[in-house]
Amino acid sequence: MEFLQKDNYKIEDLIQIMELLRSPGGCPWDRAQTHESIRRNFIEETYEVVEAIDNGDAALLKEELGDVLLQVVFHARMEQEQGTFDFEDVCDTVCKKLVFRHPHIFGDTVATTPDEVLSNWEDLKKAEKKQETQTQVLKSVPRVLPALMRSDKVQHRAAKAGFDYSGISWAMKDLRSEVEELSQALEESDDGHVCEELGDVIFSAVNVARFARVDSEEALTKACDKFIARFEKVEKLAQNKGIDISLADMDLLDNLWQEAKK
Repeated sequence: MEFLQKDNYKIEDLIQIMELLRSPGGCPWDRAQTHESIRRNFIEETYEVVEAIDNGDAALLKEELGDVLLQVVFHARMEQEQGTFDFEDVCDTVCKKLVFRHPHIFGDTVATTPDEVLSNWEDLKKAEKKQETQTQVLKSVPRVLPALMRSDKVQHRAAKAGFDYSGISWAMKDLRSEVEELSQALEESDDGHVCEELGDVIFSAVNVARFARVDSEEALTKACDKFIARFEKVEKLAQNKGIDISLADMDLLDNLWQEAKK
């Protein structure tokens, strides 16, 4: 298959390039890949898009979106080789989904606010996937999602079914209760029980974040950034004072930490 190099390429060119790379005599690495072997690549490319968005870097965003699109074309090509579906089928599926889930645009349903649109979207999604019970709705949240994100989604869907606290005070009460149960588990020195109770504490903390309208994933990311920034200050303070952090006792380290916070 011949390929004409151009100054500017379109989606058809990307599809052709992938076909060439996967064809006999194409790239040995690309030909050897499977859905499973490049699964992690898809995840990493998606996070790089998120980072570009967070940094407000339009040029990087353009590049990283291209990398995500490459992953879509790559996986679609593998299925085309098996005779199951191709990239056009992927486009057809998502277009039909958008039309079906936007009846306020393509039909006669009325939805004038973002909340109404989202509510309709979830109801249509439930009907589309033939989910007859709320348990099925909860189980449909992908298990491979980051745990904080999955917790938030599960809680939101349970709340929509009416299974929820009446306010944040109840969520806080539950969090304090779970912390107490974790303390008891730690005293018992039962690793399995500690793991269980620690999970309950984190899940409860996500619930508090949901009531406070805070993204728990974002909150924890900022907490990590804050810790690193303060640790950097502690390290500099220790160097200025001639202190070896690895040999310092807890009281001294706490004093340095408090000084860094100021």
